Amino acid sequence: MSNPVHAPLRGASRGRLHFGVRAFALTLAAAACAAAAGCAMPTHPDSAAGPSNPLNPAAVQLLDDTSWVLQSAQTSDGHAAFDVPNNPAAAPTLKLVTTSGQRHAEGFSGCNRFSGPYALKSGRLALGPLVATQMACGPDADRIEHAYLDALEHSSTTLVQMRSPQQMRIVTTSGVTLTFARESR
Repeated sequence: MSNPVHAPLRGASRGRLHFGVRAFALTLAAAACAAAAGCAMPTHPDSAAGPSNPLNPAAVQLLDDTSWVLQSAQTSDGHAAFDVPNNPAAAPTLKLVTTSGQRHAEGFSGCNRFSGPYALKSGRLALGPLVATQMACGPDADRIEHAYLDALEHSSTTLVQMRSPQQMRIVTTSGVTLTFARESR
């Protein structure tokens, strides 16, 4: 009685085996190429941004537990939307905290303190509703405060640069761009 495992291959069986080995080798080679292409080192979104545009909407996901100071507020044609004080201690601020397990925004709006929830969704920072203390500070400070809080609650795009100098821009639905610098820790 012959052992079928060690029996010599004959005729059509040998051709099918040869074809099967070739198909297996091709499948293995294709899988190796696909694996090599898929195993590229992942990069941080900021490292993929070119030097001409380091601001990246994908970096919005890195905003939790950061603090920002408003540097400028400009309309879409480049004019000042409202005056931002040159003194950093008087400039509006925005702090995004998660210490309570909830996303909470707080800051100084030029006259009063404000707070409220925030969310990071669809590549943008969504704030509000915001509430503020009610001190009377005069018409100039009130105008800055109203414009700043309105802009924060109507963001349409958020761009973030997490490499130095760290910067965030919030573009509102009306086209006003708020530019913030990261507050040092």
